[in-house]
Amino acid sequence: MRNVLIVLVMLCVVCFVVSPGFGQVLPPEVPREDALILHYLFAPHPIPGNWNWWAGWRTQNCGLHQFVTDALWSLNPNVVEGGIIDALAAEPPIYNDDFTQLTIKLREGIYWSDGVEFTAHDVVFTILTSRDTPGIDFHGQMQDVEDAYAVDDYTVVVDLEKPNSRFHTAFLERWNALRPMPKHIFEQVDDVLAYEFHPPVSLGPYVYMAHDTAGYWVLWQKRDDWERTVTGKLFEEPKPEYVLFISPGPAETQIMAMLRHELDVVQGTAEQMLILVEQGDTTRGYRDTWPYIDPRDISTRGPSFNHLVFPYDNKEVRWALTLAIDIVEVSIFTYDGMVAMTPGLPLVVSQGFYDDYFVALEPWLEEFTLDLGDGRTFKPWDSEAPFRLLEWGQEEYEVDIDPEDEVAVRLTMGYGWWKYAPDVAEELLENQGFSRDQNDMWRLPDGSPWQITMVASPDTTDMGYIVAEGVAEQWKKFGIDVIFTPSPAHASLNLYGEFDVYATSHGSFAGEPWGLHPDLHRCFNALRCDFVKPVGEMTLGWGGRWCDPRVDEIVAELELTPWEDEERIIELGLDALKISIEEMVAVPLFNCPITIVFDEYYWTNWPSPENDYARSDNLTTWPQLKYILHQLEPTGRN
Repeated sequence: MRNVLIVLVMLCVVCFVVSPGFGQVLPPEVPREDALILHYLFAPHPIPGNWNWWAGWRTQNCGLHQFVTDALWSLNPNVVEGGIIDALAAEPPIYNDDFTQLTIKLREGIYWSDGVEFTAHDVVFTILTSRDTPGIDFHGQMQDVEDAYAVDDYTVVVDLEKPNSRFHTAFLERWNALRPMPKHIFEQVDDVLAYEFHPPVSLGPYVYMAHDTAGYWVLWQKRDDWERTVTGKLFEEPKPEYVLFISPGPAETQIMAMLRHELDVVQGTAEQMLILVEQGDTTRGYRDTWPYIDPRDISTRGPSFNHLVFPYDNKEVRWALTLAIDIVEVSIFTYDGMVAMTPGLPLVVSQGFYDDYFVALEPWLEEFTLDLGDGRTFKPWDSEAPFRLLEWGQEEYEVDIDPEDEVAVRLTMGYGWWKYAPDVAEELLENQGFSRDQNDMWRLPDGSPWQITMVASPDTTDMGYIVAEGVAEQWKKFGIDVIFTPSPAHASLNLYGEFDVYATSHGSFAGEPWGLHPDLHRCFNALRCDFVKPVGEMTLGWGGRWCDPRVDEIVAELELTPWEDEERIIELGLDALKISIEEMVAVPLFNCPITIVFDEYYWTNWPSPENDYARSDNLTTWPQLKYILHQLEPTGRN
């Protein structure tokens, strides 16, 4: 790994010296020192110039969900404080006793950028339009709405068809949410789905300025009346006058752009991060030393099984495949050890989840056993794996983590994982009729060669691709013929169940909890039995097509548990976590690694462990960017 990295660094430096330069797109009237330039992930925009994200995917992290829209409620970007922000809503959701009616009180004094006040009529229009327009975003969720109406300009009432204490979460901004539409614009449109919404009217603190017709950049300017937004009401004035989201090109171009100070934030691979922090004079990660990443993303990464395809419908096989993975080795292979490992699909690594879930789960993990037959058992939990990974890092890099501080290690390197036990994996498989051939390759019980088709995104910098490739190498070493299949149709193949193993298990919310609230309903709801569809039909829930009536019962009880009853929510969440771990429904390895590098040439006061006002990825793809731009400080360089 280190030899490969050295070669990459040398190539990068050569390219940096001889290349003609990465052309900027800032207009002449926009001073570089007044502009924050952010890496635009998931580019290009699929329909450049079309900002109607309610009508479908628009790569909304180009400024759409950061600046054009706002939500009724949002996650607090400050993960130390945690909790939920009352954004467009003035207070938390109000339900009646049987959860069949929701009352929403709105914040007063919020205005669209064209001068029209935001009111309850915008919210009612959005809910009813979403309910009544097939094909629009959140159409399915809004089918629970019997009626919605405005009591006054700042009060909305929603009558529900059935009890649902989680209905308000459709409007709670994590990465996505049903955000209000400007009624005064969309009510004049004949076809809401065909309308381009260009130029967009903003509810956030910046307005549209220009965009690339090919979809690779969008430029925004701060509103003159920024104080009439949620950002202005709850926070301070955003420091940058302009914000540019741009996709500079492949990894080497991103590196060169940052080294030239043409990119203030970049999110990429571990190799990119290591090159930039070692080669740049003004570059840094979230941490000053290894592991440089911010480990606290609120989603997990690792492959999922297709539970409707043999032999992945067999729990013993799934456990065997898990025990054939060396978590320390795969962590080094994929992200140079800069990961936070976790054993549970929605069990993200964070202080909140450590306190709420891992502390209670750890004794159970320590005693958890697998049945090997003949009265023999095996305890698979490995609590020492994070410490072994840290020990490797200390041999390779400067590290400032105290190995004696158990909590610090687990919150940085992860909770722990499963033992690397290929001998036990072999025994589990042989118990199910599997065997090895003369070449030491595994064969299925019927004697045919065992091939695993693993589907992944074709983007080699994508986290799913990187992690899946690492797992594929582990299984190959174990003697399985793994056909690693990157495909531009990977998402569709997942939806229709046309795979053996899929590169990412976190989709459809299964591995994406709220993170700053302990409720796991959105994760386990994706696993409901009534969502499972046969292979060849589009699933309504999780692509892995696993379900368990016990989890269905937990989901149903969560829907009748008040959002504020966190004690009961955690009890139910723990029950569901144990079931999903026992069944090994997927193989989550670690939190999504936030491999983000900041350049301090034009802007400083980026997040760090000592200045922990936000998770680092709020400065690339997440909508809460609008709430933290007042934290940045200009350096005065020009």
